[in-house]
Amino acid sequence: LLPQTKTGIALLYEETSQNAYDIRLKLTKELLTVQKQDVVCVTGSDHSANHRTVTLHRQPVGGLGLSIKGGAEHKVPVVISKIFKDQAADQTGMLFIGDAIIQVNGINVENATHEEVVHLLRNAGDEVTITVQYLREAPSFLKLPLGSPGPPSDHSSGASSPLFDSGLHLNGNSTNTAPSSPSSPIANEPKYEKRWLDTLSVPLSMARISRYKTGTDKLRSNAFEVLALDGVSTGILQFYTAQESGDWLRAISTNISDLTLQNMKMANKCCSPSDQIIHMGWVNERLEGTDSSQLYKSKFLALKGSSFYIFSTPPVSTLDWVRAEKIYNLCEVLFKIHKLWLADDCWLQANLYLGIHQDFDLEDQRPYCFSVMVGHGKSHYFNVELGSDLAVWEKSFQRAIFLEVQRTGSKTYMCSWQGDSLCFTVDFALGFTCFDSKTKDVLWRFKFSQLKGSSDDGKTRVKLLFQNLDTKQIETKELEFQDLTAVLHCIHSFIAAKVASVDPVFIDSQSIARKYMYSN
Repeated sequence: LLPQTKTGIALLYEETSQNAYDIRLKLTKELLTVQKQDVVCVTGSDHSANHRTVTLHRQPVGGLGLSIKGGAEHKVPVVISKIFKDQAADQTGMLFIGDAIIQVNGINVENATHEEVVHLLRNAGDEVTITVQYLREAPSFLKLPLGSPGPPSDHSSGASSPLFDSGLHLNGNSTNTAPSSPSSPIANEPKYEKRWLDTLSVPLSMARISRYKTGTDKLRSNAFEVLALDGVSTGILQFYTAQESGDWLRAISTNISDLTLQNMKMANKCCSPSDQIIHMGWVNERLEGTDSSQLYKSKFLALKGSSFYIFSTPPVSTLDWVRAEKIYNLCEVLFKIHKLWLADDCWLQANLYLGIHQDFDLEDQRPYCFSVMVGHGKSHYFNVELGSDLAVWEKSFQRAIFLEVQRTGSKTYMCSWQGDSLCFTVDFALGFTCFDSKTKDVLWRFKFSQLKGSSDDGKTRVKLLFQNLDTKQIETKELEFQDLTAVLHCIHSFIAAKVASVDPVFIDSQSIARKYMYSN
């Protein structure tokens, strides 16, 4: 997919205050920028525009030409919620929806209730001087419009309420019945404009997205956060619909993937052909706690050369590759898809149709899960944010393992049977060979196609069932290995690579994640 550019309105949710604020998002190929509205001075010397003092002349029709919301009882200042076109407030050119009222005729109202400010403004006489400051983080419960002044209105709401507009566009207690002169901007007065200003830019190179509440399995509803490589976060970005949230999630994810691809190409220029990066990216790894709680931690995975790497932070330089938390040989790992979230009601059908492995005791709510089984019966369980990520990891593991099998050609393991020290070789061209470790005499050899079955004790012993090509009889060969899991994974890798080299279409048809992608 091509890099996306996009702008749109969203909410920034603060968990501590549980308030959400209007913001604008701007997505480019390399950055996600969060913008907040503010009032700026566009002429004159006063560029701060922090406090503006404006004199309003109450008009016989329309009054002050504004409505207010908020108040101390809601832990928010009183703010201008409407400005009526061509009326007193609008004519000043200095007042904006979202302006918090600081003073009325010199009286400080920062901690005043809604009713107190309404009373003060209605009884302030024909000339009202107010000091305002734009409230950049107006809580979304105030439902302030983002647009320009509304049409003139001649009705006022009856009882005033902090969450409903109190209209101050009637006469109030005006003592003068003659039309007063309109408030209008004076030529040399500073001119103000409401603008979207950049407040934070998050570089998308090696960034990650999280849709989950920290330390839980709970998906945020229509919300996620984007975290940069250096830990800088956008905060929780909340969207009005699931569609919007999904569109933004995919667009940002596409740009992160594109930058990751560029980083891989750059890094691969410094690597030998046998040590190329096939794929890398962020996942969440499930950590088994001592109690029943299942915590996830973000990890960065990479498939490079002959190895599968697990990092806590992405490798930025060539030296960083030795800092991996875990490194496994690709021939000795087994990739399995565990969970796809199609829809709750068709989860069972998905299991039946796609043949998804359910070996794990899965109680978590996370969709898009896969595991990588490694030596000594151990495994890592991962979750990704999107179904498309799962499909890419499935294909990348397959490709990396097949390339490593073809490069290696063969792998030999020490083993024993009935006290004899033996060697067991899996060879891409020849199949299976068992020989005496001292004399090197070959004891038996079979092609991959002759392996008809196997069973093991889950610890060290395996029985391999081969069909003799001459007699058509099944011959059982028993062997004992120190790390049986690694050997079984290696056999699986070599056979899968052999099948892929003969019939690549068959391998593609077995892709669970891609079946899901096409079905959607």
